[in-house]
Amino acid sequence: MEKNAKIYIAGHRGMVGSAIIRKLNAEGFENIIFRTSSELDLRNQQAVSDFFQKEKPDYVFLAAAKVGGILANNTYRAEFLYDNLMIQSNIIDSAHKAGVTKLMFLGSSCIYPKLAPQPLKEEYLLTGELEQTNEPYAIAKIAGIKMCDAYRAQYGSNFISVMPTNLYGPNDNYDLEKSHVLPALIRKFHEAKKNKVPHVMMWGTGTPKREFLHVDDLAAACFYLMQTYNEPGLVNIGTGEDIAIKDLALTIKNIVGYEGEIKHDLEKPDGTPRKLMNVDKLSNAGWTASISLNEGIEMVYDGLKTKDWY
Repeated sequence: MEKNAKIYIAGHRGMVGSAIIRKLNAEGFENIIFRTSSELDLRNQQAVSDFFQKEKPDYVFLAAAKVGGILANNTYRAEFLYDNLMIQSNIIDSAHKAGVTKLMFLGSSCIYPKLAPQPLKEEYLLTGELEQTNEPYAIAKIAGIKMCDAYRAQYGSNFISVMPTNLYGPNDNYDLEKSHVLPALIRKFHEAKKNKVPHVMMWGTGTPKREFLHVDDLAAACFYLMQTYNEPGLVNIGTGEDIAIKDLALTIKNIVGYEGEIKHDLEKPDGTPRKLMNVDKLSNAGWTASISLNEGIEMVYDGLKTKDWY
């Protein structure tokens, strides 16, 4: 990418979009454009088309999506399917018609079949049934991958797709009702320490394993692939390593400095036993993650001092 290239970030206020902006700024890219959802409804085909024809961006990072946890995914199934299909379809088609040099579509690890072998390889896409609770979201993301490939095949569009693993970092969600496991544990341990609560309750046994990638590492991978990768299909972005949830809890407990006990609510579900990305394709392309989990959590916790609950 040339330093003066016009770059559009869709979803710039989210955790991923804001991390990509930080990376681009650090690398000296300043011709970055974005619109808030109140300025541009990405579900509106005409509005998106007009925006692309007017702005003519050279590069597009498609990080905009309707996202949520299990409860939201399962409750608002229609919106998760409709909104995400509209957002990505409008952007991909408008990018093609406006002559965008390259587009990167960001998906999610939930695209893989529920019972796919571990670690998850890119070729496992569409080899089995999806997890029922987030099926609408996953189907939308799969459609996005296939749409990028279809525009590449039919029109020669240089549209690529990347699938990040579980992310954490600045601009994460710490709402205990809606957040993912890592930010939820940070907040639980911090509040228990602050309020001198003798124990913290964890869901399930803590034995399931999960992979975590700092969002700044994701942004670095996206920046690298935008400049070097030009193939159909998709690329997993992760660390290639996972950790048991109980060990994650102990790591966070130590970083926060909480001295109480961890107790397990065994009536709560464990979830999928393991969800690990195979990142051979990414490492063969020349990129590996650099922020260790310990270092990443320390950075995140240090940055939370402005939060009202801190």
